[in-house]
Amino acid sequence: MLTIENLNKNFGGLQAVRNCSFEIKEGTITGLIGPNGAGKTTTFSMIAGELAPTSGRIVFEGKDIAGLPTHEMFHRGIVRTFQIPHEFAKMTVLENLMVVPPEQPGERLFANWISRGQVKRREREVRDRAEDALEFLSISHLGDEQAGNLSGGQKKLLELGRTMMTDAKLVLLDEPGAGVNPTLLLKIREMISRLREERDYTFCVIEHDMDLIASLCDPVIVLAEGTVLMQGHMTEVRSNPDVLDAYLGGGEEN
Repeated sequence: MLTIENLNKNFGGLQAVRNCSFEIKEGTITGLIGPNGAGKTTTFSMIAGELAPTSGRIVFEGKDIAGLPTHEMFHRGIVRTFQIPHEFAKMTVLENLMVVPPEQPGERLFANWISRGQVKRREREVRDRAEDALEFLSISHLGDEQAGNLSGGQKKLLELGRTMMTDAKLVLLDEPGAGVNPTLLLKIREMISRLREERDYTFCVIEHDMDLIASLCDPVIVLAEGTVLMQGHMTEVRSNPDVLDAYLGGGEEN
């Protein structure tokens, strides 16, 4: 589904990503791990369109998309979540989901005057989809709660819900387990697995919780100093001496 070829990103004199190459196969949950400063977040940002590569190719479904803006990536089916959720705090959980689908007729002023029936039908469709997402995630009881009042783990579930409101093909999850209590972490892991199995999502996951990566991801790609150190099953990763050395020498996150 996604091929990264010789990807590079420079910030002045700092090379955060260098000659990075790997593939993400359709239908997998691929882990992207590495010590602080390995270039994981920078790589994610280039795939999602938030940063343009200095050089290299990002090929998604056979087309080079390197340098396209975030809204273009979104329309092609690449969706990203963040380590710190970006919810609309003063809107309800249900409203947070309903604003996601693009090109809703109700967003156009004149459509509300001359195409009221179309606007209402589409709003009902979006609401039904949002309620389905809440039910799937077992958070229907939070639908009328302001999103800013949710716990950290509940906000991560809301992030997954927002991806369900799109026609996502590839979902980039940035530390879905960060700051989440163990009970909700199990729920998040279950939901990611179910979305892959039941709704054909493909995931790429950045995560520092190695137990979460081991239980979810195959393959696992290890980055170090901006490039791929190795790729394989988590059992191979954990036994690789180069990986252990890389983690002992980590610096700041990019």
